[in-house]
Amino acid sequence: MPAITADAAVLMDAGTGRVYFAKKPYKRRAPASLTKIMTAVVALEYGRLDAVANVSRNAAYTETGSIIDLRAGEKITLENLLQAALIMSANDSTVAIAELVGGMESRFIQMMNAKALLLGALHTRFANTNGYSDPGHYSTARDLALITRYALQNPVFNRLVGTREATVCFYGSKRREKIANTNRLLRNNSYPGIDGVKTGSTPLAGNCLIASATRDGRRLIAVVLHSADRYRDAVALLEYGFTGVKPVTLCRRGEPLASQKVHDGLEAQVPLVCDRTVTVDLAAEQTGMISREIKLGPVPEAPVRTGQKTGEVVFRLAGEELVRVELVAQKDVPRRTWLNRVKKRMFSRVTQAVLLH
Repeated sequence: MPAITADAAVLMDAGTGRVYFAKKPYKRRAPASLTKIMTAVVALEYGRLDAVANVSRNAAYTETGSIIDLRAGEKITLENLLQAALIMSANDSTVAIAELVGGMESRFIQMMNAKALLLGALHTRFANTNGYSDPGHYSTARDLALITRYALQNPVFNRLVGTREATVCFYGSKRREKIANTNRLLRNNSYPGIDGVKTGSTPLAGNCLIASATRDGRRLIAVVLHSADRYRDAVALLEYGFTGVKPVTLCRRGEPLASQKVHDGLEAQVPLVCDRTVTVDLAAEQTGMISREIKLGPVPEAPVRTGQKTGEVVFRLAGEELVRVELVAQKDVPRRTWLNRVKKRMFSRVTQAVLLH
C-alpha cells in the first residue's frame, strides 16, 4: 500500500471507475482550484468554444490568487478562457466563463451543482466557480475522482488539461499572454505517461492535485487533498496502480459454479456453468475482499437445453457490485417420457420390496 501524506486520497481507473486505493474518500474537504474541472465541464456542455465574452467589471475585479488579468471591456472567446482556467488556473477567467455561459455567475453555479448530482457526486456543493474558500463550498476525494473521470471523456477538456504551454489570445486585440501549466508533473514531463489534470491550493484546502497518467492503454486518476507533498503522493498512487494492480480472473467460461433442479427432467438436476470468462484488474489487497452470490431463476421445465440461462452469479468487491455473469446449463436434460416414468415407478417398487425382505 502506498504511504502518502495527503489527508484524503483516491486512485481510480478512468476506464472502469474502479477504485484501487482510498484514504478517507468521503471526508468533506475544500477543493480549491480543482473546482475548475466542474466549471469546465458545464462550460463545454452548455457553451460554444467560439462564443465571445465581454469581460465585466465583476470578472475584471477578481484579483485573488492566480489570474490572467482580465480587463473590463475586453473580449475573449470561451476557448481562451478555458485555457486560462485549466492550464494556468486563472480565477478571473472562471467568472467570465460563468457570466458568458450562464448569463450570471449565480445561475452557472446552480448548473454546476445540478451536474454534480447527476454524476453521483452527492457529497459535493459549489459556492463559486474557482475554488475560493467558503463554508458552503466542498467536495470529497471520491466525488472529485468521479467528476474528473467524466470530464476526461470530453476531448476538449482532455486536450486542455494535457497542455504544457499555450498562448491566450484576446478577441479583436493584439494582446497575447503566454501561460504554462501549473501541474509540475505535466509541465516537466517528470512521470511516464502523465497527461493531466489540475492543481489546487488555498490556505484552507492545502496543496491539492488530481493527476492522470496512461500506460499500456490503461488510464489512472490520482486525487490527493491537503497534501504535504502532492506530487510525490500522486506519483506514489499512480505507480501503485500501474505496478501493484494485476488482472484477476473471477470465473472462466464453462466453469461449474452451481446446479439447478429440473422439473420433470430425466435427471433431477443440471450443472450450471459461467457463460463467459471474466477478468478484472485488482490491487493485491483487494483480492481477499471478493465475494460472490449465486442467484437461481425459477425451476425450469424439462427439456433443458445446453446453454439455457437458469441463473446468474454476482461478484462484489467489499460489498460493491463488480460484475454479473449468466449461469447456463452445462448439458441437455431431456423430459421424462411416459415410459421413463413407468420404469422409474417400477424400479422404486422393486427397490422397496428388496429392502423389506
